[in-house]
Amino acid sequence: MTREKLGREAAEAALTGLDGWALADDGASIGRTFTFANFSEAFAFMTRVALTAEKMDHHPDWSNVYKTVSVTLNTHDAGGVTALDIELAKKMNRYFGG
Repeated sequence: MTREKLGREAAEAALTGLDGWALADDGASIGRTFTFANFSEAFAFMTRVALTAEKMDHHPDWSNVYKTVSVTLNTHDAGGVTALDIELAKKMNRYFGG
């Protein structure tokens, strides 16, 4: 998976069909908020994503408050969004069920 920064148009195109994700105003990251039925479901989701992120060597910036998980993805060493971020976002959507 490449760690080359995507331009704004390429990042926007990559988000097409990727429900819930949006490109930040500055184009440097993508983000989404996931809402679950309860804390246990939110934590299970985060655990599954953590294992995947570790295998990918690509870790999200995220926070959890009760049943809500807010995620921001970017590739720090590339200075923006890369294909790696898009791939992790796709996996997160699959884990979420959407």
